[in-house]
Amino acid sequence: MDYEKTMTQLILHGGNARGAAYEALDAAEEKDFETAESKLEEADQEFVEGHKWQTDLISNQNSEEAQSPSFFMVHAQDHLMTAQAELGLIKRLIKQIENTEKLEERIKKVEKNE
Repeated sequence: MDYEKTMTQLILHGGNARGAAYEALDAAEEKDFETAESKLEEADQEFVEGHKWQTDLISNQNSEEAQSPSFFMVHAQDHLMTAQAELGLIKRLIKQIENTEKLEERIKKVEKNE
């Protein structure tokens, strides 16, 4: 197993997942929920790719070529897990933005009928 490549892939996909998640949040704040949904799907795909690398890393820890955890390994794992946490939070924030938008639309309709 190429540990350096694996760590780099964890960082890469974790960073890509976080970036796409924040782009989704930006789109939602602009009321572009279609783009937000697309970016969330992209973020999920990036996280899944990173998780595949993580699974490979964990499954190889029992092999003869396994390495002791290093700062680089902890750093790479942290990137992916932070992406997972932020992705979950951003999904909840976007849902709140969508709900707020729906409520604002309902209020506008009521105000027009008064």
